[in-house]
Amino acid sequence: MRSHRLKLAVTGAVLTILAAGTVSAASPDAIARPAGSGRAQSPASTNEFRATATYASLERYFGTTDGSGLFHEQYPVAAGDNPYSYEWPLSQAHVAALDISAVDPGYQEQLAAVNRAQEHYWNPAGGTTGVPGYDSYVIAPYGAGGDLFYDDNEWVGLEKVQDYLQHHDRAALARAEQIFTLVRSGWDTDPSHADPGGVFWTQAPWSQDRNTVSNMPAAELGLRLYQITGKRAYLDDARRFYDWTNAHLQSPDGLYWDHVNLGGDIEKTFWSYNQGVPIGVNVLLYQATHDRTYLARAERIAQAAYGYYVAGGRLESQPVYFNSIFFKNLLLLESVAGGSTYQRAMADYAGWVWTTARDARTGLVHFGTTGATQAIEQAAAAQIFAVLAWPRSVWPTLY
Repeated sequence: MRSHRLKLAVTGAVLTILAAGTVSAASPDAIARPAGSGRAQSPASTNEFRATATYASLERYFGTTDGSGLFHEQYPVAAGDNPYSYEWPLSQAHVAALDISAVDPGYQEQLAAVNRAQEHYWNPAGGTTGVPGYDSYVIAPYGAGGDLFYDDNEWVGLEKVQDYLQHHDRAALARAEQIFTLVRSGWDTDPSHADPGGVFWTQAPWSQDRNTVSNMPAAELGLRLYQITGKRAYLDDARRFYDWTNAHLQSPDGLYWDHVNLGGDIEKTFWSYNQGVPIGVNVLLYQATHDRTYLARAERIAQAAYGYYVAGGRLESQPVYFNSIFFKNLLLLESVAGGSTYQRAMADYAGWVWTTARDARTGLVHFGTTGATQAIEQAAAAQIFAVLAWPRSVWPTLY
């Protein structure tokens, strides 16, 4: 585990964990338990504890020791595992550090470290379209790279925009614009395809699917870039991605299916993140155009998704890394429309993760029956706790 210094503010006291191959003797549960536990803690301080403790366990159990700052894919590491995680899990660890930094300015060290690790996936030569982007696996000297996925890159682009909005990092904004150039290159231009158009999911030859998750996050990224730069082309492209997804992947009840292949066959699973991102896209379209139709659409999708996942008892069966994205976009909606229904649902879910899905001995979350924890699961749990610690004034920076 790479050396680091992690500061956790504990009701006015500071607990320092030194990690250089070892950690303090305190268990993660003891680390996370607020000092003076006989006194009531605010929800924000409780969730900040939970976020930093969860991220500390991510670093402890998934961190590598070669100075790369990279993470393992899962814990325990299994025979045959790659030395490092794929790009999407790493990007979600990146987001977790960014989310925590919004309430703990001392987290800039962790954020900088995982930001450097993120760049081990950057392929300047580009993939099949010749446009640079983040490969699905680390490039030399740490690995041989991998297929390029448009959704993987879009999540990084949205993280970069959030970093710019919160920390005014102009290099992050420049990278987000580069990623959007890549996304544009992923548009299906063959009119002979069923449901022509749409951004492909990946450049890998084994898939020609066009997904909600490769188009709606693309629209969300374009809208954020339009808000920041004022460049009309970003708005136009965002609308193109949005309109295509609505035309081909929105079900009659308002929820979004997963993907359509080149033959027109639709995979109709409802994943929670595929509902969350369109909510956020409609909120941003409302802000960009002042057309209240978009806000009404956001509210209708949110109500349908709340009924399906929360009231319908399906939320806990969704991957935690889908639910983190789902809830962030719901909070973005509440930052504009008001209310706290979705925040309360997020807090209830976070409580379930902390009390039921988490091992108090290790601080690791466990979902399913395999006994292993995925890095992306640990990172997503940290994100959920961190955002619940944010003041409402920061919610407009979410995606």
